[in-house]
Amino acid sequence: MTRTDGRPAVLVTGGARRIGAAISRCFAAAGWHVIVHYGHSAAQAEEIADELDGSAIHCDLVDAEAAEAMVAHLGAKFPDWRVIVNSASVFERDDAVRMDSDIYRKAMRVNAEAPARMAQAFLRLDPDGPPRRVIQVTDQKLANPNPDFFSYTMSKHALAATIPMLAMDAARSQDKVYGVAPGAILASHDQLETEADVSHRLNLLKRRTGADEIAEACRWLAEGWLESGQTLFVDSGQHLLSQPRDVIFLARSGGS
Repeated sequence: MTRTDGRPAVLVTGGARRIGAAISRCFAAAGWHVIVHYGHSAAQAEEIADELDGSAIHCDLVDAEAAEAMVAHLGAKFPDWRVIVNSASVFERDDAVRMDSDIYRKAMRVNAEAPARMAQAFLRLDPDGPPRRVIQVTDQKLANPNPDFFSYTMSKHALAATIPMLAMDAARSQDKVYGVAPGAILASHDQLETEADVSHRLNLLKRRTGADEIAEACRWLAEGWLESGQTLFVDSGQHLLSQPRDVIFLARSGGS
């Protein structure tokens, strides 16, 4: 067992960078022991784990068997592990005209298969353990799809499908499964920050949604107030629009 000084534990996949880092810091500030998962950001993960008095763990989520084994390992190590936030993802460009098979395979493994199998393994841990929360980070593209980043979007739809199914089949009533669907938050793909400041305001409120808002939504869901199986959209209303292209390209073309 690992000493957590009485703090409940949370695993944040991709917890060293971008939105994952914001989620890690939010849980730590609320008194959680944060387990920072990383794939290729070892130095950043160790640094943030030290900063938050947490732990860091490596796993390549392309390997779903390894991801599932990581859950079993952590379950034995952290008896008061209560939450997993699956925020790690890959975001590579292909489109609806021609899907890239390599991009598709990687997206489905990292963005859908690994978090689904990790959630299943987590929910199978000690039946006498604490109440558990699975939080799957999806995307507002679930409700507002466009043909760009085709494989990525497919993978997030696949991940979203796991949420109600896992919720329905959870063995214990105290365990809950949720989704958080962010809008455009941070500069991505080949964007400059100046471009992101334009594209990320293409929503109903015409404002940038902060990574801290995603983090706070995850922390709130960790309390289990909602009925299991639900997804929160945190996107300043972007999912209520119908956008024919990703906002990266809409902004570049002067669209809205």
